[in-house]
Amino acid sequence: MDLLGALESLRRPLDRELFPLTVGETEADRRALRELTGQLDDYLLPRLRAIDAPLLAVVGGSTGAGKSTLVNSLVGADVAEPGVLRPTTLVPTLVVSPDDRSWFMGQNVLPGLSRATGAGPGALRLVTSPALGAGLALLDAPDIDSVVTANRELAAQLLAAADLWLFVTTAARYADEVPWSFLRSARERSTALAVVLDRVPPEAVEPVSRDLARLLTENGLDGTRLFTVPESALPDEKSRLPAASVADISAWLAGLAADAAERARVVRQTLSGALDSLATRVPALATAVERQQAAFDGLRAIVSGAYAGGMADFDEGMRDGSLLRGEVLARWQDFIGTGDLMRSLESRVGRIRDRVVGFFTGRVPEAQLRDALESGVEALIRGAADGSAERALEGWSAAPGGPGLLERIGPVESARLGRASAGLSKRAEAVVRGWQEYVLDLVRAEGAERRTTARLASFGVNGAGLLLMLAVFASTGGLTGIEVGIAGGTSVLSQKLLEAVFGDQAVRTLTVRAREDLRERVRELLDEEAARFTERLEPVEPPRGTADALRAAAGRIRDRRAELPASTTAELPAPDGTRTAESPAPGDAAAGEGDVAGEGAVAGGSPAAETGEPPAGGPAAPDRTRTAEYPVPEDPGPDGPPSPRAGDAPEERP
Repeated sequence: MDLLGALESLRRPLDRELFPLTVGETEADRRALRELTGQLDDYLLPRLRAIDAPLLAVVGGSTGAGKSTLVNSLVGADVAEPGVLRPTTLVPTLVVSPDDRSWFMGQNVLPGLSRATGAGPGALRLVTSPALGAGLALLDAPDIDSVVTANRELAAQLLAAADLWLFVTTAARYADEVPWSFLRSARERSTALAVVLDRVPPEAVEPVSRDLARLLTENGLDGTRLFTVPESALPDEKSRLPAASVADISAWLAGLAADAAERARVVRQTLSGALDSLATRVPALATAVERQQAAFDGLRAIVSGAYAGGMADFDEGMRDGSLLRGEVLARWQDFIGTGDLMRSLESRVGRIRDRVVGFFTGRVPEAQLRDALESGVEALIRGAADGSAERALEGWSAAPGGPGLLERIGPVESARLGRASAGLSKRAEAVVRGWQEYVLDLVRAEGAERRTTARLASFGVNGAGLLLMLAVFASTGGLTGIEVGIAGGTSVLSQKLLEAVFGDQAVRTLTVRAREDLRERVRELLDEEAARFTERLEPVEPPRGTADALRAAAGRIRDRRAELPASTTAELPAPDGTRTAESPAPGDAAAGEGDVAGEGAVAGGSPAAETGEPPAGGPAAPDRTRTAEYPVPEDPGPDGPPSPRAGDAPEERP
């Protein structure tokens, strides 16, 4: 697998939602996922597939910085829409050479954005301009601090897809925090960068430029190419800047477009930084996925515990004799009467047996006792299911990720989850009847032995089966469990009568088998009820092993990182007289025509440029392993971005 294949293996696990639950810093995790997916789709994969494709320079910056006016002035045509209303750039404009039009009209770059030409609809407006040389395109991006959230997010996406940032700020706004959060991201990802200081009053050019250069150096961006555009009085908001004001920038871009080697160096610098950033971004994302998986496991454990408690409730209901009260006891007493019951157990079992035989052969309807027993077992099952559902819903409501999931399900469906399903009664009825048939089969099989056939005949299979069912509900492990009161007497009597037919050991065995069969049937029914909860998790849960797959993909990228041709981290080519954040002394080689812009700038063509080592006494190479994100600024609120600082020169053009 080559480097491109390794990146594709990283992209595949990102195709679905990985953070459906609100656990920890979920919004930050989701944003990191969007940024990683976007950069893979918009930049890393397309660029690796076509390393020598035209270079994309994104013109970004704060609202009102003059980005659109600058783009129009650079190409000498009204290709972008400037104005005084904010936000101005609603649809980003991509300006390309006619020779590169077919490349950018395809889905090679920013494939998720539809293309538009002229005034037609589309997420990305494409304009051709002969003023741009082949191999270089300019993209006018929305404001990074726009009052419209979608614009801020799109600006971050476009900057993440750039080979080169042409970052525009003003004399009034150059120290604002929002632009610096983006500039620090460029530093941490080694993105090729140039800064345009726009709208500078002529008398303030030197001090403001010097102060901005100081800030760039303090933020680890020393060596960044810095252009200054003086303030100009324009006749209207759509006017272009004087050609002399943007001559340095135009010459620099023209030189970059004309030099394929320098373009390749810029591309590889930004590409290398983006690849290096994956070493921390991907493991951090994998850790966040593991938090999600732990939350899903916790929700499943709550459901499992709730329904295990329901099964325990059912077991207790079988043991404590409560089922033999009420209707079941009334039907039993129709024949036997409580007064004779306990007195007859020891001395008159034979006489009672004779009366029971009559009971089961027609003098008292057998169906009434069977129906009462069936109804009692069904009620016990429904109670266990209702209690389990209520406990599971309460547990989810308090568990990490649970409230958000219930909100996603909706209040009506959540309320339904909190009680047994609508079809439980019919399924419970089928379970009990199936169990009763099983008990009768047990009695038939046991009664097939010659020595018990005659005794069983005196009761009948149905009668003996009902006695066995009664014995199940006050018995533990086949041993008699005498419940204090009448219900206990009922179970004892059924036990004694069964022993008279089958013998005590056989009765113990039959009771255990009948009881375990009923428990298994009820357990399966409760598992079906629990599935109503777990089925809500399966459609949204990330596939098992996603975190491991992400880490493995990051490892493959690291192992194949050397396949990318090494680039020289140096300054972008600049015309004579252009300032950098760390201006070289007159006559210093770093001020030469062939310099390349970037952090830790060194002279182009020097030994340091060939090895990537900084010059003696120069800044150390940047740490490219730190986690970085292209930030999406918070909403600046209804009042828009902050006002210029007190004492700043007023702006003379929009």
